[in-house]
Amino acid sequence: MALDQLEALLDLESSNLASAVTLLGDEQLADLLKDVDPSTAARFILKLSHAQAAEVLEEMDPDDAVDVVEELKPAEVEAILVAMRPAEAREIRELMAYPPETAGGRMTPELVAISPDLTVDQALAALRRVADEAETVYLVYVVDQARRLIGVLNLRELVLARGSALVSDLMVRDPIKVRADADQEVAARLLAEHRLLAVPVVDEEDRLLGIITADDAAEILEEEHREDVEKLGGSEALDQPYLRTGVFELLGKRIRWLLLLFVASAYTGTVLSYFQDELQQAVALTLFIPLLIGTGGNTGTQITTTLTRALAVGDIRLRDVFRVLRKEWGVAAILAAVMAAASLVRAYTLDVGPEVSLVVAVSAACIVLWAATIAAVLPLALRRFKLDPAVASGPFITTIVDGTGLIIYFEVAKSFLKI
Repeated sequence: MALDQLEALLDLESSNLASAVTLLGDEQLADLLKDVDPSTAARFILKLSHAQAAEVLEEMDPDDAVDVVEELKPAEVEAILVAMRPAEAREIRELMAYPPETAGGRMTPELVAISPDLTVDQALAALRRVADEAETVYLVYVVDQARRLIGVLNLRELVLARGSALVSDLMVRDPIKVRADADQEVAARLLAEHRLLAVPVVDEEDRLLGIITADDAAEILEEEHREDVEKLGGSEALDQPYLRTGVFELLGKRIRWLLLLFVASAYTGTVLSYFQDELQQAVALTLFIPLLIGTGGNTGTQITTTLTRALAVGDIRLRDVFRVLRKEWGVAAILAAVMAAASLVRAYTLDVGPEVSLVVAVSAACIVLWAATIAAVLPLALRRFKLDPAVASGPFITTIVDGTGLIIYFEVAKSFLKI
């Protein structure tokens, strides 16, 4: 709904847009921009004067405003920041100093922080003064004089406590926190795993900088999931919605991987060329090449898709490699038996004889086990070397398994058929 309203505003002429902006007001426009993707919000901001843009961005939460201005050119950003109130502009500049994919880049500085020496009555009075400016008032953070985070308490505990009780006696010490330079996924996983309303973001000296809320975490996980899904097909993730991505930008996202996969898959032809004498002696073997390499590729893709998602949400880590292998080998052993039986049935329907049928069945079982091994290890290995495990999925794992699967097939054929 918000997107439709904003698109309608973008279609207006400048004079009509100015009237619409005045009629709607800065707060309502800020709500609209918060609910659409940053690139669309940035397109709208560019249609406003610098003064109007500054007023709208001031009504947005700082982390949402940063997402929008990061879509603009530096000169435009500076012109808008100059037109903003100094305090709001300073918050945005501080947030922009952190890379977008880090916890610091996703946090909001609008929080409630109090001293441990306050009584409950004093803390509630302080809370009332800043409640309108805070992202959430359900969690109150406790900091020392150097603004180092030392504790946290929730609003319910504060309201129910005696008025003379000290905050230091009520707070939970050493709360869960995340460093500003940590990946945003780390913060999102902490929120999800511990079911927190927000997680505090601190610097290297434990000074409280901001918070990441549960709704921010949901957005982060959704973005990461979308990127993983796009990468599963052997393409880089899009930087903006599909319909606003240009032809050449789409080309750039896809062509590098396509060329890499083309080069990588060339060794499949090399394998066929190497075993051409065996193929000439047993032409029936060629009938099962698509079936066997397809089985191996599909087996590998199923596993890497599951493991890539498990890595993304923190379900598994590199140290779990042997547990993953045991689990996948257990599944693959049953799958291998099923696929071997299915291959025997297929060979029987093609009437290729018992010898070739046995070769196909044994090869299918071996290829499934081999594909499971490669697919179980590769995503974890890529994560170990700081590479995105999503690239191991889909076409990439299929390309690897195709060639090696053919080698397995022909070696089994040489052994069983004596060719």
